[in-house]
Parts: sequence; structure tokens; C-alpha cells
Amino acid sequence: MACCRRKSRVVEVAMEQDLDPSLSSSRHLLSSILAIEPFHCVISHARAFGGGSITEQVQQFIWDHCLSTPGDFHAPYLKNFLKKLITQVELDHGYVLDNLYELYAHYMTSFKDDSLGKRDARICKRISFLFPEGCSELLSCPHSRVLVFSLQCSLNMLEGDTGCSIWPSSLFLSELILSHPELFSNKSCFEIGSGVGLVGLCLAHVKASKVILTDGDLSTLANMKFNLELNQLNVEANMPERSKDPNMVKCLYLPWESASESQLQDIMPDVILGADVIYDPVCLPHLVRVLATLLNQMNSSFCRQHASCKSLSPNIKHGNGEQNHEDAIDICNGRCKTIHNDGSSSMSKEVPIAYIAYVIRNIETFNYFLTLGEQANLDIVDLTDSLKPLNLLCYMQSYNQASVRLLRITSSNTQ
Repeated sequence: MACCRRKSRVVEVAMEQDLDPSLSSSRHLLSSILAIEPFHCVISHARAFGGGSITEQVQQFIWDHCLSTPGDFHAPYLKNFLKKLITQVELDHGYVLDNLYELYAHYMTSFKDDSLGKRDARICKRISFLFPEGCSELLSCPHSRVLVFSLQCSLNMLEGDTGCSIWPSSLFLSELILSHPELFSNKSCFEIGSGVGLVGLCLAHVKASKVILTDGDLSTLANMKFNLELNQLNVEANMPERSKDPNMVKCLYLPWESASESQLQDIMPDVILGADVIYDPVCLPHLVRVLATLLNQMNSSFCRQHASCKSLSPNIKHGNGEQNHEDAIDICNGRCKTIHNDGSSSMSKEVPIAYIAYVIRNIETFNYFLTLGEQANLDIVDLTDSLKPLNLLCYMQSYNQASVRLLRITSSNTQ
């Protein structure tokens, strides 16, 4: 893992110092290689960088930034990429740099073709978020307009190792967080099914007041913790009430089927996030129960603070000023506060909200989720057309932002 830990610095130097921000084609090429994109995508970027052909200048760029320090990259991937690159240059009757031939010959004698298919193999991908011009006012936009996260991932999407893979909805949520940091900064954020931890890294970057990541698979959780530490974040497993460390992220083992109501009520998040969690009909009742419990935190908290809950409904004020008995709850603009007879307010908490990104793979499964949500008094709204993220992964041809949809979910009991 030592070489994986060195990569962030390699990327930082390449992306921030050596590349002119105006040369988007060079950034796209480097970013696609760092993200271990499919070979045809990388070749496409190489051609774009060279004005239609893979010139010697393009080859030298690839050598300087990716191949001269091969220990920092996934060698089997580079071997196959080199083969494709050399083949394309030769088909175009171009000149192949001697360095590329020599390195490919080294790979041929050092790595077998089946090394990419090992079930337990891990690779380190670097996901680069490229901010377009005009984003300097965004809280999430670095000075270089490039934000890079290193992520250890699985090479095998099957055999129960899906939690260690990067899924489209996770990329979408990450773009959403970085595009609209005001929705998440200074808020307690909780993710269900956190996978490799990319969403959590983005939440920490936009300065969420608390970041709690969960997963129901222990191996996935261990890989997630490794990724957080790889990106200089500290990991806390027992979730203390308060932490003065801004780089602290909490990781919890939380299978949906066994998560207790008291355990969930102790979390009290402002924002719940989930990426590609609507996929298994067997798991959906447990998922909806978890969401309903987390989203109904306002009523649970209020009930615990007052001796009787029987008079809760008549005492709810919906911003129209009609009802204000001994104590009331003012719900307007997504904010909940206790209002006393003298007009003072003693408690202020935003109504919890969930953002769920998903790709519909089975319409029956998705409709089943909607039915369960309605039964659990969840208000589900499709925000796909109204809350769009910036296209920060434009180099990633394997990811199609338009294929992902976004749901906003709140509890009908707090409406």
C-alpha cells in the first residue's frame, strides 16, 4: 500500500504545477489515465490532445506524467494501455518513442495477462474533479480548479465485492456536493451504504459539520477507512458526540436489517445521502425503515423533550400563525424551532432531508421502493431536472451523468 499512499503527491504536482489550466485536453488525458478509464477512452483523449493523432508530443506527455514513475500506477493496466497506444500510433504510421517500446518490453516480461483478473486484486484510482472557469467563488473549488481523491477499489465487480467499486450514482452525488456546497456545509451529514467513501470525502471537503459514513459489509468498511486515511482524514469508529478535529470522519458498521431505532435516533443528521441503494427488493423494506426513522427525527426529539406527546399535533405551527398553544413547532423554509408563549425560541433544527441518487435498472424494484416510501409517510420528489450538478468529470467517458436520477425525500410527518 506504500505506493498507493504516494500517489496523491504525484497527482498534485502533475495537475497543479505542470499543466496549464487552459489546456483542457491535457488535463482530460491525464485524468482519464489516473482514473483507470477504459483504453478506448484514454486513446480518444490522446488523439484530442494531439489534434487528431497521437503525436510525439502527446507520447512525451504520457511518459513524463504517467510512465516515467510506473511504480505509482497500476502496472498491468499500463501494460495493456501501452499495447493499445503503440498499436494506434503504428496504424497511423507515426513515430513511437523508444521509451515506450522499452517500457512495454519490460512489462511483457514482468506481468502476466491474468493479473488483472484476480478476485482479490485492488487498484488505486485517482478521481479528478475538474472545475470549469467561473467557479472560483464556490467553497469547494480549489485554487488550481482541480480536486483529486485517491481511492483503493476492487477490480472485480462481482463475487460480493461491489461495495469496493465506484458506481455512477456515487460520482453523481459527489458532483452534486461539490457543485452545491451550501446544501451540505456546516451540516451533519450521514450516508447509507458508503462504499469506497468518495461521497464522504467530498462532504469533508465542503466542511460538513459532521460526516458519518456507514456500510453493512465489514470488508467494504475496512476499505473505506483505508481510503479516508489515504486522503489525510482521521477515522473515528465509536462516533463521539462532538469532535474538534475538522478532518474527523465517523465510520459505522450498520446493516439496514439490524439497525435499531434507538441507534438511528442517536445519530440525528441534518442530511442523509445514498447512492445506488435502490437495487435489491429484499433490502428495500429495511432501507425504507432506516430512512423513515432518520427523517422523522424532529418528532422523536420533540417527544423526548416533552412529558406528553399526545398534544403534539394540535401544537404544530405551519407558519400560518393559527396555532400556538403552550409550545409549538414552527416549520418554515425547512427549519424547525420550538416557540414558547412569550415568543422566544429555545431549539432550532433543520428538518432532515435525504438525497438519493440512483440508476433505474429494474422499474419494478423502483416502483416497489416508491410504494414502501408512501406507506412509511415519506414525501419523495424527483429533483433530476431542477437540481443539477456541474459536469466535473467531463473526461470520464465511462460515466454518464444523464443516466443518474436524484430524489429528495422528507418525512410527511414534518410537512
